[in-house]
Amino acid sequence: IVLKAVQLVKQGRTATLGKLYQSEVPLFGPRTYQMTIPGTPTGGPFAKNNLVYHDEMLTTEIGQVSTQFDGPGHIGVATSKGNFFYNGRIASEVYARGKGGRVVGLGPLGVEFVAEKGFVCRGILLDAPKYKGMNPLPVPTTTDSPGIVTADDLKAMVQAQGLAPISEGDCVFLYTGHGDVWSNKVWPTLSSEERTAARNTFNSGEPGFGLSACEYMASRKIILTGGDTSANDAQPVGEQEGYAVPCHTEMQTRRGIWNIENLDFTPLLEAGAYEFLFVWSPLKLVGATGSPGNPVVLW
Repeated sequence: IVLKAVQLVKQGRTATLGKLYQSEVPLFGPRTYQMTIPGTPTGGPFAKNNLVYHDEMLTTEIGQVSTQFDGPGHIGVATSKGNFFYNGRIASEVYARGKGGRVVGLGPLGVEFVAEKGFVCRGILLDAPKYKGMNPLPVPTTTDSPGIVTADDLKAMVQAQGLAPISEGDCVFLYTGHGDVWSNKVWPTLSSEERTAARNTFNSGEPGFGLSACEYMASRKIILTGGDTSANDAQPVGEQEGYAVPCHTEMQTRRGIWNIENLDFTPLLEAGAYEFLFVWSPLKLVGATGSPGNPVVLW
């Protein structure tokens, strides 16, 4: 699978898909991001060459802000036996604990285990706005909304874009246009008021995969989903009402097919590169729920 994916590099072009990490970017719920530089400079001067240096101090949910990868310990299901996570793990039984019994990690559910191999795969980018004739796709409020990307939509987009069928080992990415309100090119140009408006728009709900699309991709044995929204699931309404981002539980908790969110596809869209080599690994944050990162694509 890896050797076949490497053959997709034909033009010798590269780009990164990670978004900016900054205190004002859209964040889910109560999550925060605060970076400070302790001391100006943090240390020095030292020795005859008067060396000085800066460090940063970061306070954040490090695996779940901006471009973020969901690891095995991020999404679970509450059951009568406890909170059930990937591979049959009950969270309370596997927590790593420190002084006073405080939970300091997720034990065998930590993201570092996924980071052992990372991802080197055939990436395909599905351009939903082009297929559906609207950009961005709307936030779905009904089960028949065009903001919900179904299994039939996936198959049709693959065919319309002239791509080989989704297959084992693939990493499948969905562009909805919803994340463009804070793309890397746009965000630095916005005023404080415009950033507030962008956050409100982005956090109002999002287009994305419907459950049938995720079940279809699972049947094709893909290894990763990704997109330009905060979850990649259609929400607040999907193909069936009453479920909270069901692709998360069906793909991650049930099958171990992981998910990376808040990607910026601008370089690929501008180049018309819908098939590429995708290379990325989460950081080896022991016991963490996920990881920040900046994936590399080559074509």
